[in-house]
Amino acid sequence: MATILKNLSEYDKTKISDISKFSFGVVVAEWNLEITNALFKGAEQTLEEHGCNSIIRIDVPGTFELTYGAKMLIENFDVDAVIVLGCVIQGETRHFDFICQGVTHGITTLNLDYVVPVIFGVLTTENMEQAKDRAGGKHGNKGVEAAITAIRMVVLEDRILEDLE
Repeated sequence: MATILKNLSEYDKTKISDISKFSFGVVVAEWNLEITNALFKGAEQTLEEHGCNSIIRIDVPGTFELTYGAKMLIENFDVDAVIVLGCVIQGETRHFDFICQGVTHGITTLNLDYVVPVIFGVLTTENMEQAKDRAGGKHGNKGVEAAITAIRMVVLEDRILEDLE
């Protein structure tokens, strides 16, 4: 998504359902903690604004560990969706590529293996300024976007399951 033309925090609040009956898990990478805490704050405020009463947060050392943290939340807590929040900033080596590919593949696999949606809220930026711009700066907050995506997915799943009954 090209964020240069869009503020990540802008959405139509009237189209968001009440989510008081749902529980959300959030896995936060401790690497680049200034950024990931800002992402969490955006996600948390958005979930609470729409009625969420149950948010379970766990922290993991880095972005690569988000997949395992999400799996642990799904398997050990009664959550309706999991949001993973991380930040990988390009360095001088290919480590950036391996981490980004690994976590992307891991989250995709979790979405295929479990009935609980796992929402990808990982920033992959060239520098700290770009990360700050997307964690509450001029491009809004990717944490807000991840929370809205999680809300929409649990509501979708709830509607589908109701239709099947």
